[in-house]
Amino acid sequence: MELTGSQIVIECLKEQGVDTVFGYPGGTILNIYDELYKHSHEVRHILTSHEQGASHAADGYARATGKVGVCFATSGPGSTNLVTGIATAYMDNVPMVAITANVAVNLLGRDSFQEIDITGVTMPITKHNYIVKDITKLADTIRKAFRIAQSGRPGPVLVDITKDVTAAITEYKKVVPAPILPKTEDITEKDIESALELIHKSKKPFIFVGGGAVISGAYEELRSFVDKVNAPVADTLMGKGAFDGTDPLYTGMLGMHGTKTSNLGVTECDLLITIGARFSDRVTGNASKFARKAKILQFDIDPAEINKNVKTHRSVIGDINETLKKINQRLEKQDHKDWVAHIMDLKERYPLKYKNEKLTGPYILEKLYEITGGDAIITTEVGQHQMWSAQYFKYQKPRTFLTSGGLGTMGYGLGACIGAKVGMPEKTVINIAGDGCFRMNMNEIATATRYNIPIIQVVFNNHVLGMVRQWQTLFYEQRYSYTNLNDKVDFVKLAEAMGAKAYRITKKEEVEEVFKEAITLNIPVVIDCIIDSDDKVWPMVAPGAPIEEVFTEEDL
Repeated sequence: MELTGSQIVIECLKEQGVDTVFGYPGGTILNIYDELYKHSHEVRHILTSHEQGASHAADGYARATGKVGVCFATSGPGSTNLVTGIATAYMDNVPMVAITANVAVNLLGRDSFQEIDITGVTMPITKHNYIVKDITKLADTIRKAFRIAQSGRPGPVLVDITKDVTAAITEYKKVVPAPILPKTEDITEKDIESALELIHKSKKPFIFVGGGAVISGAYEELRSFVDKVNAPVADTLMGKGAFDGTDPLYTGMLGMHGTKTSNLGVTECDLLITIGARFSDRVTGNASKFARKAKILQFDIDPAEINKNVKTHRSVIGDINETLKKINQRLEKQDHKDWVAHIMDLKERYPLKYKNEKLTGPYILEKLYEITGGDAIITTEVGQHQMWSAQYFKYQKPRTFLTSGGLGTMGYGLGACIGAKVGMPEKTVINIAGDGCFRMNMNEIATATRYNIPIIQVVFNNHVLGMVRQWQTLFYEQRYSYTNLNDKVDFVKLAEAMGAKAYRITKKEEVEEVFKEAITLNIPVVIDCIIDSDDKVWPMVAPGAPIEEVFTEEDL
């Protein structure tokens, strides 16, 4: 049948099973929006308050569901407003397809109104991108975009379509997408044998889990692997929930704000088994002194990650779930009871601690975990509240902790929270923010109220940029250069003005009642929690120091 370019866009979305698009219309994309209007019963559109909110919502939807997130934007500033969200998804390997429209082909390169070379802008931050100037190539390009976004190591793909292509007509034939199979062609017998040999010889193994274990759906295989190796487990921000955070063998996060147990354990181990993690500088500290006593065995889907940041001794390249299946089939159960007992002793000696006499972020998160029983999706912005959320809420399942790890995007969490709730409507979804981050994209509260998306927005309001202030306190002799936010902004009034229910909490005794009520209301809620401006995230490793030099407030 013959269809316009705009009709082909919508039909291709339906081919891919897309049920939700987040976006913001404008001149060059109007033809697509006009067609979307006619299919609103099949493809839901969420109009966000800003294009950045749309990209973060698509990201949150993808992370929570495991499906591809989709966002729309018009040309010029519309498409450039997606850039931060695309970069966030790229750094954290999130499958996303961003569809933008551009000026007509005859206007390209003429500095036309709202013209931008968005493929040039996003080339370094997409897995692939396209500009479609020929109607006959449109359908196949969109299909390729979805396949690339999901296959192998996932990531965002941008498809820019000129306005004349959205109006042109060509023949269209429906295509059923072929299944995307796990990447296994690089998993070799030799690498599996080498991995097994290292594991069998190890006396003090430590397992380190990253986001690749979440993406590959390796929850069950990872649990079996840990049981067979009989070793303690640490994780990254991206790896939260891949291994049950309530399991006795779990030692907490590794790195700059990791637990003393994890940091000291990795420093002492003789084999570090790294599963789907890329050795970020925030994990390794001084990379030349990272895990010096250990041989490093790395499982990763991307060969580019091997020996990139840390020298590895052996590696297996391929889908994490498939790799663990092959290992588990041949791995004999190990016994490291003395080593595990030593790590458990460290865990008992160095628990996470905070001052309990006043309202704090850690206290709120522990109460939140208690109230929800851990059955919630937590999204975060970036800063102290993000670290507390990683430390004090226990993640028992994958895809329940959504945060910007690689790019560290302030303003990410609220859009992601909306996207996650749209994708997982049966789940309680809560965004944890600092007041500095909340200001970045707080206009998305209006999106939540427009569609009555019942999210809970928690603001840890300390009237400062908390993490930057912490660094200024510890490393800059308390020169608080432009990190104080002591102004007259009232988040309760602001939330109410946008149509949300709002609360302010100033003491511990108010927490339980307010949060229980917020969950039962099933409407958008904002909770402004007033905490001390000098509360800090502990433990900590100084920038550039080895991770064994982890310290707490008591150490200072």
